[in-house]
Amino acid sequence: MSINLGKFRKAISKGRFEWRQHTLERLVQRQISQEQVIAVLRRGFIIEEYLADKPYPSALFYGRILNKVPLHVVAAFDERNQWVYIVTVYTPDLKYFESDYKTRRMKK
Repeated sequence: MSINLGKFRKAISKGRFEWRQHTLERLVQRQISQEQVIAVLRRGFIIEEYLADKPYPSALFYGRILNKVPLHVVAAFDERNQWVYIVTVYTPDLKYFESDYKTRRMKK
């Protein structure tokens, strides 16, 4: 069963999300704003799902900030309580992703 993107985005739009301390630290280190992250969660798309994650399934979202810089956001969704947990944020590295920043490179 996949993450229900409609319910996920509704939770985001209602402000039903929580930043993990790790995420806030990475935002400062990487000079990414909270608004940019929320924009990716509202308008980006899921490129991977981690449905076995505990305590809630999570997904890797892809979007672009400032209409050019690729950004990945991992967020978990508690569908029962309609709550999103923003786990981490980073700019994808071409060492690990293809040039589309959405496809993982195959391990050699």
